[in-house]
Amino acid sequence: MGTVFSFDVRGGEPTAVRAALDEAVAGLHRADEVFSTYRDGSEVSRLARGELTVDACAPEVAEVLELAAEAERVSDGWFSTRYRGRLDPTGIVKGWAVERAARRIAVAAGARGVSVNGGGDVQLLGTPGAERPWRVGVSDPLRPGGLAAVVSAAGAAELAVATSGSAERGAHVVDPRTGRSAVTDLLSVTVVAPRLTWADCWATAAFAMGAREGLRWLESLEGVEALLITAGDEVRCTGGLAGWLG
Repeated sequence: MGTVFSFDVRGGEPTAVRAALDEAVAGLHRADEVFSTYRDGSEVSRLARGELTVDACAPEVAEVLELAAEAERVSDGWFSTRYRGRLDPTGIVKGWAVERAARRIAVAAGARGVSVNGGGDVQLLGTPGAERPWRVGVSDPLRPGGLAAVVSAAGAAELAVATSGSAERGAHVVDPRTGRSAVTDLLSVTVVAPRLTWADCWATAAFAMGAREGLRWLESLEGVEALLITAGDEVRCTGGLAGWLG
């Protein structure tokens, strides 16, 4: 998927943990093979060209497209699986794949805590230790190497943190209404929610919306909190974000 993945597993029987990690890594490679828009022979590329139907693809394709359709509905079209008129579900695939990998490890390994990080987007399950919550640093887009905030998963059985922005990858988020790079006053949007599948989608959609509309929309989503940083170094937060900082 063009990025780095890391795993932190606490507890569980070592042999079971190793087997679960191997299975999770294989699943991530499989997701890349099926969904990559850079591989001409991937099922998604063939589906986009009309060479396959959804029913002829791996079951994961229908699952992801259904989730993406729900994300498009909830975001009123600001999240989309179309890129310049072509099918491209990659905006949801990474978050979905990371979340699925974390859950596979937790179940198969019987681990006390699992953290899977895919290119800075993180799914957290359980805890790393007694009285020790998972903590995730949020990069400051205006100060390389610095942190804008630290999210704590204290009190949550599962939590995800996803960031969308232009600091790392440039202007890669597209405005689905125009098909061009989103014109936005934001540098980054970090979303905190139970599931990375949705946190990743909501961060992308809110970034394309811009600070004012994005914050208003994120405030309307149940169980979702967010941190938005503008090009003018203004920090905006949803009302309940403070409960996750520490």
